[in-house]
Amino acid sequence: MTQTTSPASDSTTSSTQQAILAGGCFWCTEAVMKDVRGVTRVESGYIGGHTETPDYRSVCSGTTGHAEAVRVTFDPAQVSFRDLLGLFFATHDPTTLNRQGADTGTQYRSAVFPLSAEQERETREVIADLEKETVFDRPIVTSIEPATTFHVAEAYHQDYYARNPGQGYCMAVIAPKVAKLRKYYGDKLRA
Repeated sequence: MTQTTSPASDSTTSSTQQAILAGGCFWCTEAVMKDVRGVTRVESGYIGGHTETPDYRSVCSGTTGHAEAVRVTFDPAQVSFRDLLGLFFATHDPTTLNRQGADTGTQYRSAVFPLSAEQERETREVIADLEKETVFDRPIVTSIEPATTFHVAEAYHQDYYARNPGQGYCMAVIAPKVAKLRKYYGDKLRA
């Protein structure tokens, strides 16, 4: 059973903020974000759908409208929302509609769910900058969607990569993303 919370949960303090990002499989996005300096918590979950009690099976069916996403709690004095967006766009393919690798369906869409007008503005600016610099060979299709209720995924999805590094999907899909993060963005990671 999933835990339902508002977009910005009670786990934020006056010195922390949250971001909700969907970059395909939430296991991948969680693994990328969890070791970033200034990130204090990453939760896998579901957002953006039309059913009140989504679970993994229903979300995977593609019928609920939810995206697999992560809610990142971070200290903006150590890592900015803009920096998190940079890592997000660098570690998934924001140019494929409703697809990340072999994972297909709206539940694997690339999306940002801003929690403030400032986050929405920064997201639009980052996307515009990436398009202007032609960082990708194709147009970015990442959607910017209203932050509706965030449903925390089942416990076995939390910290999935760290608990299952030898699992086939983890080795084939997640490990290369984490390796890319470590190679190109080591200065953003915890020591």
